Amino acid sequence: MPITVITMPTTNTAASIKRKFEVDGRCMDCMFRTFERLMDKFQVNNVDRQGFFQFYNETMAGGGGMTMPQIHRQLNKEFCKLTGVDDPFAEEKLKSNLITMQLYDELRTQVIKSHDPFNMALRLSIAGNIMDYGPNATFDIHQTIQQVLESDFAIDHAAELKQRIKSAKKVLYLGDNAGEIVFDKLFIEMIMHHHLNYAVRGSAVLNDVTMQDAEQVEMDLVADVISNGYDAASTVLSECNPEFMELYRSADVIISKGQGNLEGLIDEDDPRLFFLLMVKCEVIAELLEVPKGSFVVYNRSLN
Repeated sequence: MPITVITMPTTNTAASIKRKFEVDGRCMDCMFRTFERLMDKFQVNNVDRQGFFQFYNETMAGGGGMTMPQIHRQLNKEFCKLTGVDDPFAEEKLKSNLITMQLYDELRTQVIKSHDPFNMALRLSIAGNIMDYGPNATFDIHQTIQQVLESDFAIDHAAELKQRIKSAKKVLYLGDNAGEIVFDKLFIEMIMHHHLNYAVRGSAVLNDVTMQDAEQVEMDLVADVISNGYDAASTVLSECNPEFMELYRSADVIISKGQGNLEGLIDEDDPRLFFLLMVKCEVIAELLEVPKGSFVVYNRSLN
């Protein structure tokens, strides 16, 4: 049975969809490829594939006003319901955590011996952002570490971030991906702030961090770990739980890791927000007006 799906629309269609959904057609295509890979991974039969992609089409057609992370959340729930798999990326998440935990001691020693431990740990934290199984089927963490240590930031508000942290009473750190969380832990150690909360997703989505990942890498040794209470691959403030929102409102500095968190928070006119990420797609590159593959420490209020 042939499967009809919405992938990347034509130019005219893409323009109308972007106006209606505030979502770029390239994001739709990227999301389709992610679920196509999951279908292959779990050997989903053609009938169930047809049913899922029909739901995909209906969700795209009826999702006016939703952000891409919210649309993905609906699709993820349907995929999990279809396959009976609660965490489609559980294997990849465990592997990512184990890989970076093996690197941790060596990198920590290098950071401590460096002339600027804060800056080096910040760079490693951003390097960890490559560990993303949404847009990427594969990646090379070692190559990315080398690249970030040798590159200039395309947007560099790191000095201001460091200064803001020094004067902050409360810091909130929004986590992104498994594996990457180990580099976050190392950076948080170098921040050495007495009141820092690390936020994870409410439950499994893509390879984003959850309480299980935080426990596995012992994040609780360097930060107070909280859940944002929502199972989207982003921080959607309107859906987060009251505990998280209380900490969000009271934080003096908010460190937002990754493209997903940026997508959820980029429209917030909030000088407390610092976005740390590797720019992994053309959509985000165009949004920030930087080259794809570049590294960014960005605060909107400093432009």
